[in-house]
Amino acid sequence: MANFIPKKPEKEVISMRISSELLAEVDKKAAGIDISRNEFINQCIKFALENMANEND
Repeated sequence: MANFIPKKPEKEVISMRISSELLAEVDKKAAGIDISRNEFINQCIKFALENMANEND
């Protein structure tokens, strides 16, 4: 049987400014799929980066 070794993913704490309206929409969407605001924003950023046009790459 393999050993379970828990690992904490490396993350940075940042601060950002976001409009109240956008934050309300983020919170509504995150609550609708039962994930945290933080996880929702991380997934949105990851998706955007993976799917944006790569003109300068």
